[in-house]
Amino acid sequence: MDLLVATVRFVQFAAAVALFGAPLFFLYALGEAARSGDAMLTWGRGLLRWSSAALLLGALASLLGQTAVMAGDPAMATNPEALRMVLTGTAFGYATAARLVLAVLALTASLWLAPRLPLWLISVGAGALILASFTWTGHGAVEEGAAGIAHAISDIIHLLAAGVWLGALVALAVLLWRARRGASAEALAALHRALENFSGVGSLVVAALLASGLVNSWFLVGLRPVDQILATPYGVLLLIKIVLFGLMLLLAAANRFRHTPGLGFALADGEDSAPATATLRRSVLVETLLAIGVLVLVSILGMIAPVSAQM
Repeated sequence: MDLLVATVRFVQFAAAVALFGAPLFFLYALGEAARSGDAMLTWGRGLLRWSSAALLLGALASLLGQTAVMAGDPAMATNPEALRMVLTGTAFGYATAARLVLAVLALTASLWLAPRLPLWLISVGAGALILASFTWTGHGAVEEGAAGIAHAISDIIHLLAAGVWLGALVALAVLLWRARRGASAEALAALHRALENFSGVGSLVVAALLASGLVNSWFLVGLRPVDQILATPYGVLLLIKIVLFGLMLLLAAANRFRHTPGLGFALADGEDSAPATATLRRSVLVETLLAIGVLVLVSILGMIAPVSAQM
């Protein structure tokens, strides 16, 4: 059951960051090409379609599983009265209900709208609200009063900042993969501009992640000696998450200060850009794999009592 719950949480996190961060990347990094429905982004509609469908199924599975756990009987997972009580009587139920409605909205939009500005805006809005809803199904909803408000705000900022970064990685990975097949000079120039635009946004994202991460750590870990923190499963997994995040930062810095300028120099000098795009492709792929690892850990951490609750 724990493995199933963690898997469902991971699917929802991964789908939410794609639904929010990828179309947002289109808007701030690709500009007019995204707004007007450039052919280079037709694949984005399929990405949003699959992401919203995965969110819908994941939220439904989460609701059924949580109902069974709360009722203490797997057979109650599909009991209408038990489902109604969870949906209308718990913060988890309200958040999950909102997630279901928003996933249906995003899926409908991806089925009916063309891959241009209206679709991207609807997806970004739905994705942002879905990401924020995870605050009420995790540790961010534990405290009450002013502390609870502060923790919830910090958690939302952390989730949205992560969505911006990880969703952009999904979009960049696809664009770089498609560029391996002899992309035109115009397409490569657009890719280079997108990378530069993402670099500027990335600095703000990292600052938001660090600041909100420190606030969340204050609530979930506190000022305890490292040996006490690492004596708990939560502390060990949190440390691994921080290490993965640090590696992602190193790769992001290499992309910004070395690999992206390298592609720019190759395009400006009329040289073969294939080596530069191959380097970027490998770097973004590794960064994406690390991001998947972070999401797996986040999915597990949400199921474990934090250090502050164990000591």
